[in-house]
Amino acid sequence: MRTTELVDGFRHSTPYVNAHRGKTFVVMLGGEAMVQPQFRAIINDVALLHSLGIRIVLVYGARPQIDSALELHGIAPAYHNGVRITDEDTLKVIKQVAGALQFDITARLSMSLSNTPMQGAHLNVVSGNFVIAQPLGVDDGVDYCLSGRVRRIDVQGLRHQLDSHGIVLMGPIAASVTGESFNLTAEEVATQVAVKLKADKMIGFSAQNGILDSSGEVIAELMPNDAQNIVAKMQESGQACVGTLAFLKASIDACRHGVPRCHLVSFLEDGALLQELFSRDGIGTQIVTESAEKLRRASIADIGGILNLIRPMEEQGILVRRSREQLEIEIEQFMVIERDGLVIGCAALYPFEEDNAGEFACLVVHPDYRDADRGSLLLKNIISQARVRGYARLFALTTRSIHWFLEHGFDMVEVDALPTKKKQLYNYQRRSKILALNLQ
Repeated sequence: MRTTELVDGFRHSTPYVNAHRGKTFVVMLGGEAMVQPQFRAIINDVALLHSLGIRIVLVYGARPQIDSALELHGIAPAYHNGVRITDEDTLKVIKQVAGALQFDITARLSMSLSNTPMQGAHLNVVSGNFVIAQPLGVDDGVDYCLSGRVRRIDVQGLRHQLDSHGIVLMGPIAASVTGESFNLTAEEVATQVAVKLKADKMIGFSAQNGILDSSGEVIAELMPNDAQNIVAKMQESGQACVGTLAFLKASIDACRHGVPRCHLVSFLEDGALLQELFSRDGIGTQIVTESAEKLRRASIADIGGILNLIRPMEEQGILVRRSREQLEIEIEQFMVIERDGLVIGCAALYPFEEDNAGEFACLVVHPDYRDADRGSLLLKNIISQARVRGYARLFALTTRSIHWFLEHGFDMVEVDALPTKKKQLYNYQRRSKILALNLQ
């Protein structure tokens, strides 16, 4: 990697570092991921997230490891409606497998060798009775025996450990109030923990980088209902990966119960987790409660983001320079497009009530997001606002985007067509072109 690429990548990731700091992520690491060559790198990346101030609950599964261990013990796996039936002999094997994996993951998180990403690090990895289980019981006359589900989550205990800067490690075995042990699915544990903790994200891994469309391209974002349709198609085809399908179902449930975003990334691609969390467009699939992008009115908290957007344009002479103080006064005139907590677009509507007109100004979209017509979205919103206010005209001044305005229905006009106050402020040295749109 060239130095400039390293610097650019670091700069682009910094806003996400700031946005994620202090947030709670539940990371679901399925058994399929732990047998991959990238397992060590994934654990290192989880530790890196922790070092950046992200509160981590790591939930591990063991489905393939359990199946292999049962085969070695001559025990045939039994299922009903896709749920493992856990008798006493099966549970003994599951306890052995889960316990071994817990120690392996803890050991990985405890590494502090030189020349590794965890050099000099010291992480507190905490496991405990944070989940209280209960039996699944009997379904259609079939007794699930020692297969269980989550009854209660010790939210206060989890928060205490996270507040103490520990990584909480949780597996698929939990005890009940009667002292029995039950086999749970890691997906349910992760979902219930994410919901009860009001986690900001739940993250899972699959062989592919998320969910693919019919042409083999990654679907970047899914709403829960759309994800549900994909689940139905996967089940009909019978070709879906068990782990992927289980996590997708868990994500739908988590989102519908208040977790804002669930991410699915590949356990085969090195650094997929970091690319998903610290790049603008990510690399996997998000299941979200609402779109990752929001068009909304700006607030004082957006001033820094707006300044970051408009400064390069001001330095090139495309926009007239605005001071922070001026922007604070005018902030109520601005609309912004926000993505993942970052301002990626803005525009303003300045009123000229005495002339029954408005000015469309300061239209900027981040260079990485200019391929989805977000400028038109901002213009459409400003036009709608102007019409609600009863303005007869909307005008704009530009030195570079003349054709864009013409394509959106504006006409070229002379300086005399400007509202009186704007005419007095017109800069004849800039020689900006004036365009107007009739709204009535």
